[in-house]
Amino acid sequence: MSTSHYSEASLRALIEPFGNPVLAVVDGRVSAANDAYLALLGLPRERVEGRSVMDFVQPEERSRLIERYRLVESGGAMEARTQVYQVPSADGVTREVALYASRIPLEGGRHALLLNLLPLTDKPPELSMAERLVETSASLVSAHSEDAVRRVALKGLEAAGFRVRLLRWDGLRLNPLDGGAPPPDVALGLEALSDGRPVFGGAERASPTHVYLPVGGPQVEVLRVEGPWVAPRHGSVLTLFAKVVGAALTDARVQSDSTRSRWEVGAVAEMARFVARPIPPTPEDFLSRVSELLLSEAAALHLTRGTEGPLVLSAHVGLTEVVGPGGDVARLGGVMGGSVPDALDGDLTSEAQAQALREASQGTLGSGAAVRLARGGEVCGVLQVLRAPDRPFDARDVRLLGTLSELLMTLLEQRRLRSESARQLTETRLLLDLARTTSGVLETSSILDVASDFLVHLLDVSNCYIMLYDESAKVLRGAAASAAHRDFFRTVVLSLSSDSVAARAARERKPVVIEDVEASGGGFNPQLVQRFGEKALLALPLTSREELIGVVLVDDTRRARTFSPELVELAEATCGQLSLSIANARLYESLWASYAELAATRAEMVKRERLAALGELSAIVAHEVRNPLGVIFNAVASLRRLLEPSGDAAMLLDILGEESDRLNRMVGDLLDYTRPRDPVLQHEDLSRVLQDSLEAARAQGGAPDRPVRIDAEVEQGLPPVPMDRRLIRQALVNVAVNAIQSMPQGGLVQVRARREAHAGREQLRIDVADQGPGIPAELLHRVFEPFFTTKAQGTGLGLAVVKRILEEHRGEIAVDSTPGRGTTFTFRLPLSQPPSFP
Repeated sequence: MSTSHYSEASLRALIEPFGNPVLAVVDGRVSAANDAYLALLGLPRERVEGRSVMDFVQPEERSRLIERYRLVESGGAMEARTQVYQVPSADGVTREVALYASRIPLEGGRHALLLNLLPLTDKPPELSMAERLVETSASLVSAHSEDAVRRVALKGLEAAGFRVRLLRWDGLRLNPLDGGAPPPDVALGLEALSDGRPVFGGAERASPTHVYLPVGGPQVEVLRVEGPWVAPRHGSVLTLFAKVVGAALTDARVQSDSTRSRWEVGAVAEMARFVARPIPPTPEDFLSRVSELLLSEAAALHLTRGTEGPLVLSAHVGLTEVVGPGGDVARLGGVMGGSVPDALDGDLTSEAQAQALREASQGTLGSGAAVRLARGGEVCGVLQVLRAPDRPFDARDVRLLGTLSELLMTLLEQRRLRSESARQLTETRLLLDLARTTSGVLETSSILDVASDFLVHLLDVSNCYIMLYDESAKVLRGAAASAAHRDFFRTVVLSLSSDSVAARAARERKPVVIEDVEASGGGFNPQLVQRFGEKALLALPLTSREELIGVVLVDDTRRARTFSPELVELAEATCGQLSLSIANARLYESLWASYAELAATRAEMVKRERLAALGELSAIVAHEVRNPLGVIFNAVASLRRLLEPSGDAAMLLDILGEESDRLNRMVGDLLDYTRPRDPVLQHEDLSRVLQDSLEAARAQGGAPDRPVRIDAEVEQGLPPVPMDRRLIRQALVNVAVNAIQSMPQGGLVQVRARREAHAGREQLRIDVADQGPGIPAELLHRVFEPFFTTKAQGTGLGLAVVKRILEEHRGEIAVDSTPGRGTTFTFRLPLSQPPSFP
């Protein structure tokens, strides 16, 4: 077995193969127990593992065993002989067991006690034999290799009083490993091997004299055990021991394979670094390294000439030294290399080839391994290594040679790759230029324009056209083209089901080539081909994450041409970069729109919170102010009636009444601005609404006392407009009153109403223009802010109320003003809103 240190987690894997009770103890607790030990106790695993091992011994022996465990833990010697203990079980029955303890190293410098138990029944005379087998099973833990496991097992059986022989199956027969003649009844060993059970022999006597036990393991083996205690009633014990030996052999093989694998990984890594040097090594240098790694005397490489032809010795090391100067190197190298091995994973020398090697090398060489080299599924060579006759290769050597052959193929390909490196470097630089250009642009249209011009130069074509896929309409729409046809191509639309080359590339998601348009007989759009004078076409799909983005179409108007696989591959790589850039640009546009929507939503939320707070404050102010105002109004009216004032007293009462009235209007405006409203939309006659609004504005703005003229004009045939008549009237009155009051010396207020296409839909536009002094440019952006006013007695809420009313109607208001020439307010209301009802 391996001497590797175990982790606590691996202890269960160690003891599970044992059929007799086995447990591992770490720091006084049961770290792991196999099923046989759990059955012995009659307890489930969760009630055993993790508990103190002293919980499962007789109470009268507990104190002694605790002290004994402390001595062992402190480094005391462990007795080599088997101990007998009593183990209580859950059913109340106490069972006697033979126990053998051994130390197992753990990770971190700790150790565990492995307790191997053998239940005893009335102390049979075979107890000593069982103890020997248990001790031998425990000793297998410290075995280092397969040979060591066999030696320990045979020695243990011999110490138990048996005579033992080990036989191995070679695929045809069972052969004794001691080199002697096979037993006369070896057929019983084959039966045991076939059925996987012990088979007893000794027909010449009344009782069995020997038994064949199948061991298993990496190499199929059988134990022939002969002795006085061989009987069917002991078959289970011997079978268990054979299984333990088989598990130990398997573990030893695993450890050996693991060591071999680590060495192979290191060897391959070393060879990979050797091949990857800035100056590639020669094939002879590579063969020398391979020969050193596999401890071979010679190595040879056979390659084909061109794509086909016989294998020819191309490079070799060690062959000249074997045959001597003037020797026939080709004959020696051709024993295995002259014909390609049929086995895909390589081949070892046959008996005939081994004989031929010995003859050609005067007995120096006699074993070999060979693997074939392949390029694109075609055999192109053979790599072989050769050794002395007494050092044969095995399957592991062939596997390693196969891995090294792949590195050799890499080395052989380097010259061809270096010859193409200049072209690939140029193309890569062009692709990087495209990547830098497109990655710095976040608008899809700009990316497509740059890419179309770039592809013309990169692929040496006449024109490049880029179409984007419209999934909703299942069509390809022209999005960009090289400079000559850019404007026209943006109007081109192709159905995805059409027979055009672009549609085929989109449907099939692969390049479509028409090398000669005239000879092809179809498969293209004849109108576009005729318009552009195309002689050859290449279409490539644009995809991102399996989703179709569009199609790139390039043409050659000079001549019919062949688009080489290298050029198509370059075009595909460019389209891949272009697809990524388009996807990134769309993602950015989507992200930007999301940010804008989020900002608008946040602004709306802030606005609503402000309005809510202002509304609450306004309600309080209105309640607290209007009550005193009512008292003041009553008091002023009473004073006028009782005193009949004149002169200064009358003037003071007028001032008191006017200021109280202004304060009352201010409270009303504040309530109008903050009061939540849901417009009740009805289809109204705009002419009547305008007439009513302008008459009210004329009265409120003092127009009868001023030389102000109001001119209203409504477009003929204007349909009824969905609106809340009361709210729109209020908005028009507020704007018209401002227009009238802005012209104290008189002037003209023009009101125009007409239909207009705006923001992709038909809307009603109302312009209210005055000839007043205008609004300074630095104040124009603040006119709709609440409480902003340029009037001495204004509240600053009129236009804020107007803006809110328009927004509640899903419309908008805009202002344009030129100082000294007047101001124009523009209302826009949608003409297609469903009516609502209160």
